[in-house]
Amino acid sequence: MSTPPSRGYEGFGGTVRELASQSTPWWPPRRRARRGAPNVVVVLVDDLGFSDLSPFGSEIDTPHVQALAESGYRFTNYHSTPLCSPSRAALMTGLNPHRAGFAMVAHVDPGYPGYRMEIAPEVPTLAESFRAGGYATFMVGKWHLTIESKLHDGADKSSWPIQRGFDRYYGSMDGFTSLFHPHRLISDNGPVPDEGFPDDFYLTDALTDRAIGMIDGLRANDADKPFFLYFAHQAVHGPVQGKPADVAKYRGRYDAGWARTREERFARQLRDGLFPEGTRPSDPDLPPWEENTELYARHMEVYAAAVDAVDQSLGRLVEHLKRIGEYDNTVIVVTSDNGATAEGGPEGTRSYFSRFVRLAGLPDDWCPDVPRDLDLVGGPQVHGHYPRGWANVSNTPFRLYKGHAHAGGIHVPFVLSWPAGLPRGAGDPGVRDQYAYVTDVAPTLLALAGLDRPQDVDGVPFDHFLRERDRPSLHRSQYVECGGQRGYFEDDYKIIAPSLGHDWELYDIARDPAETADLAAEQPERVADLAAKWRAAAWLNTVFPLADTPDMLETRPPTELPLSEPVTIRPGTPVLERFRSSRLTSMRSFTIEAWLERRPGDEGVIVAHGDQGGGYVLYVEDGELRLTYNAYGVPVRAGGPLPAEGPVTVTARFTALPEMRWDIEVLVEEKPVLAVEGVPQLLGMAPFTGISVGFDYGGPVDWELHERRGVFRYRRGLDRVRYVPGEKAPYNPEIIALAEDLAQRAIE
Repeated sequence: MSTPPSRGYEGFGGTVRELASQSTPWWPPRRRARRGAPNVVVVLVDDLGFSDLSPFGSEIDTPHVQALAESGYRFTNYHSTPLCSPSRAALMTGLNPHRAGFAMVAHVDPGYPGYRMEIAPEVPTLAESFRAGGYATFMVGKWHLTIESKLHDGADKSSWPIQRGFDRYYGSMDGFTSLFHPHRLISDNGPVPDEGFPDDFYLTDALTDRAIGMIDGLRANDADKPFFLYFAHQAVHGPVQGKPADVAKYRGRYDAGWARTREERFARQLRDGLFPEGTRPSDPDLPPWEENTELYARHMEVYAAAVDAVDQSLGRLVEHLKRIGEYDNTVIVVTSDNGATAEGGPEGTRSYFSRFVRLAGLPDDWCPDVPRDLDLVGGPQVHGHYPRGWANVSNTPFRLYKGHAHAGGIHVPFVLSWPAGLPRGAGDPGVRDQYAYVTDVAPTLLALAGLDRPQDVDGVPFDHFLRERDRPSLHRSQYVECGGQRGYFEDDYKIIAPSLGHDWELYDIARDPAETADLAAEQPERVADLAAKWRAAAWLNTVFPLADTPDMLETRPPTELPLSEPVTIRPGTPVLERFRSSRLTSMRSFTIEAWLERRPGDEGVIVAHGDQGGGYVLYVEDGELRLTYNAYGVPVRAGGPLPAEGPVTVTARFTALPEMRWDIEVLVEEKPVLAVEGVPQLLGMAPFTGISVGFDYGGPVDWELHERRGVFRYRRGLDRVRYVPGEKAPYNPEIIALAEDLAQRAIE
């Protein structure tokens, strides 16, 4: 009798008959890493300057990074991109940033291949490559590789960490957050339950706890499986915050000012052989150390505390690896995504989000540094950032900052240690001056782990010159582009065009790593040759078009229009994500409606949006309806009557005014009960914490209310809250690219 057609047995390695007694079972082999494969840990610090760690000249106490450098290798010629998302994409893929889809941070979406703001599905991430090689894959911290319009809970999550190769994830997927009250934390594939944060919560420590827990969870179930841990710190990005004991440790350390600190760091760099004798530092871009020196010093004390906490985190991780007997066979990398940033401005800021606003037409009385008590700087009540002078110190001896193609933006620290696999030879100081680029990290780590690397990558391994220090780098040329700034490196020379329309500069970076002497006028042929190579590289890496008009980066796709439709939120809903919330309120008029069933004693937060960096909270306390508007650190409070019983509708109307202000009127049953007039609008990244209904999530809007009542849940009687966006204000620069606009542009 013939066998009928069958299906579902394709690829089965056993034999199947109609009876089990005549069949042979088979199980597919498990994916296993090679025996003895090392664990791999990548510690990526955010906005850390080249000289901020002690192996690179710093006075900040970083003994655990120092220990890695003394047993392993420190690089003096390692480069990133000028911004965080592009660097992270290049590190995760081995592709140049534009090829990976990240010409810019993941807050723009102009509709070009280099600005895709998602790693293409066919491009394997480092996590996916390690997982395919039999590794467990963990991540804690900052992701920033998902376009902001897809960070909310209803979005397509194909670009989230779990979907891109990580078995476990815990952290903030956005570009930055508060270290005391994170605006939104994700665990694996969803938001962490809204349970509030204890008084001693500090995100750097929480990330360390989670990372160690992930390792222990693996070892409880598999004693041999190696792991890849991507530890992407939220620190030391602004707002810069430190634990009280760490801040106190550095009290008085920076009273001598930024010029003296920079000189001392450079002297240590020369002493330690990081640069040859005769190297000149760049001319310092230092404001005078005159007025407000106590405040300036405090900003740096806080920054040093944040760096110190990162080193403490590394120390805890290393100690745990030693305790479980796995330190020697673990590859550990410590580096930064770009140079230190000048976004704090010349005097720094105690109101990070007001300083962060860079919009045309800001009113003349806009305050980018809202005065706050000195003792609060560095703590949970202040979202601050250090002055530009300290950024110049962080990037010693280089020019300029994060966001720039000059060395201060892209020349960052790099330490690698693997005691069992890459021990230092006798007499080897462990300093490597060969050129390396962020795209080289992925192929190098995969090579050290004995895994195959993707074929079509731009990076090249550098493990050969770790083993033999005199061997040259295989990475001989590299383009740079960021916001129209351009650069090109080939062998010992580098050209830079600081902006569109600016002439090329030329530097001999072997003799002049700080880029102090422009040779363009002396060597025009070399400039022309390198400029032509930059252009060719740009076409090969989807760099074009360059952003020669603000309209390009302010244009958004029509798929975002639904995010500005009215939204109903019920108590118990997780905090609405930051960008999702902003579509309802940013640079426009809007209305909030709340429906309550009042009973005597009912109280709590009706709705909160924002935190100590700026926001608003509408709540009921002591039988009164109250509003606090936090204007970048300055609270404005108002109160009014509210019926004690029965159904009540509360309406808050925010009316956009000229000069980027709001009038706020709150009505009960359509009768005005309180008003706040002419407050500065919350712009840019504020309100940073999203909308929460029935409690105040994360960083509190009103600190005094927080001290009295905590998250202050509305326990009963709050039915729902509805946001109804109004018209955009005339000064809103955002452009939604509708189909008819695109068609007209194509004709033109």
